[in-house]
Amino acid sequence: MDLEVWKKSRVLRNDISILTKAFPPEEKYRLNDQIIRSSRSIGNNIAEGHGRYHYADAAKFLINARGSAIETIDHLIIALDENYISDETFTKFKEDCEECVKMINGYITYLRNQSTAKVN
Repeated sequence: MDLEVWKKSRVLRNDISILTKAFPPEEKYRLNDQIIRSSRSIGNNIAEGHGRYHYADAAKFLINARGSAIETIDHLIIALDENYISDETFTKFKEDCEECVKMINGYITYLRNQSTAKVN
């Protein structure tokens, strides 16, 4: 897939996967599972939205992707609060998630404009 927003979410997903390997074993089916799922959901929803041919359908999945990025930030806050990650690591990953959100918002705007242009 050649969407830049999807590529960004892919890098984030892979980085999260590496990060969680350092979490304590007791988090395997708790925080690890949750943060991996939410980070994967970002790209999954972008891809599914990209496969839709109507703006409203695509936007629904992109909004879900945006929500998953924010959810991932919340899981990172938990990891920070539990001292599984440093402030610096948290800041880096939070910025990556926020960049995904900005790119998703830009893609939604682009699709909306494309949809409006076709109507006019």
